Amino acid sequence: MCTVRNGVRRDDKYILAVDVGTASIRCHVYDRAARSRGFSSKQIQLLYPNPGWVEMDPDLLFEQFVTVVKNAVEDSGLQMKQMAALGISAQRATFVTWNKTTGKPFHNFICWQDLRAAELVRSWNNSFLLQTIHMSSRMLHFLTRQKRFLAASVINFSTQHVSLRLAWVLQNLQQVQDAAYEGNCCFGTIDTWLLHKLTDGAVFATDFSNASTTAMFDPFQMCWSEFLASMLSFPLSILPAVEDTSHNFGLTDSSIFGVSIPITALVADQQSAMFGECCFDIGDVKLTMGSGTFLSINTGTKPHASVSGLYPLVAWKIGPEITYLAEGNSADTGIVIKWAKGLGFFSDPSETEKMAQEVQDSDGVFFVPSFSGLQVPVNDPYACASFMGLKPSTTKNHLIRAILESIAFRNKQLYTTMLKETQIPVTYVRADGGISNNGFVMQLTSDLLTCKIEKPQCSDMSSLGAAFLAGLAIGFWDSKAEVKKLRMVEKVYNPRDALPVYDLIVDKWEKAIKRSMHWYCQT
Repeated sequence: MCTVRNGVRRDDKYILAVDVGTASIRCHVYDRAARSRGFSSKQIQLLYPNPGWVEMDPDLLFEQFVTVVKNAVEDSGLQMKQMAALGISAQRATFVTWNKTTGKPFHNFICWQDLRAAELVRSWNNSFLLQTIHMSSRMLHFLTRQKRFLAASVINFSTQHVSLRLAWVLQNLQQVQDAAYEGNCCFGTIDTWLLHKLTDGAVFATDFSNASTTAMFDPFQMCWSEFLASMLSFPLSILPAVEDTSHNFGLTDSSIFGVSIPITALVADQQSAMFGECCFDIGDVKLTMGSGTFLSINTGTKPHASVSGLYPLVAWKIGPEITYLAEGNSADTGIVIKWAKGLGFFSDPSETEKMAQEVQDSDGVFFVPSFSGLQVPVNDPYACASFMGLKPSTTKNHLIRAILESIAFRNKQLYTTMLKETQIPVTYVRADGGISNNGFVMQLTSDLLTCKIEKPQCSDMSSLGAAFLAGLAIGFWDSKAEVKKLRMVEKVYNPRDALPVYDLIVDKWEKAIKRSMHWYCQT
């Protein structure tokens, strides 16, 4: 006899989960055991209309979204009417604006790697107004001893923040500026745009995890920042409503899939991966190595006020429960591997592990992974990617080893900063993303962090996290405790005593970083 809960027959219903990443859109159909019963994916076409600009076509993205959902259901051998709910995970800090009346976008998606606002960032960071804010915040910290004011006293804008890229749009696209002040403009990250399209324009909303990654949302007050909106001169009316992460956002228009499917989760991809990894407790750490690297620690019910550039983000909000995380990131990880492949260094990324192990060291060669600047703790958008220490004896394998080592070195930088900043004891580290399949990077990261790292059996944690959140909203799964029992580990990396060997190497790599800094500021 089957169980019926909230209208869901638990024996014949399934959860759809779509993850819109930087490189691809992936859709899974999950059963109650969190097994993928059907899968489909499509490559995302990134556009580079000008140097440093990175865009996506919003209409093409929606078409691809619909296609992967249909193909995944077809692959599962199931019917669309058996899909109980849809969860959407999306890359963060990528946004578009559109006409509220017509629903047509004013421009392409401006992606999180985009550098068009770099000069605006530098101008704001050197401005008298920001210096005044820093000084006022230091005074408020002195009077109140609240760390959030200390964090505000050192905060600077970054090209990864949506705020100044949106300011750039408003300054440079007159039609967006006009529409914004006429009340006819909508702003949205990928999740908001997809929700708008899936509901045929009926719903204009996001969730707390996505909102908090825009740098326009105050995680301490849990609302859009009126102060920032005023400072950057954009009206709050363009911003979507913010809802819980696991929430009934509405139904897909029946014309799209033939039936109406409840959309019950919107979540930012890194937070989704963290939920998929079941990092539910304070001190749980998630390391995602995909197109970029994202190291996140669960900080519990309070946002972390950082003085070194870690982001205090909302991990998820489910009813009254709010969970926060502190995150550091490195923008160029998988992107570097893709670049090296394009140069003909190898035909398949899986070859790089063996290539790195075929040489004893990198022959004194160091690589700085900085196609999009360097983030925490360096915080220099003008740093350049570079090889240093090249010599006649350097081989292709040495170069590959230097690239892979640089990924592990950045992991160590982020981890050390996180430990120093948060003062939270780490319970464990769980890694995911395409680079987690590289045993050389995983083992070296474990060695440098001096802690064990678990690699999950599931290869698509962002999709799984979105599925869990969508399923919890309708009672498909009862609780996080039930979800946690479904988690499976593929491999555990235990640290070796490699620090004596690598201490000097890491020191030299950090010198290479210093020589790469401020490169694009030079005339």
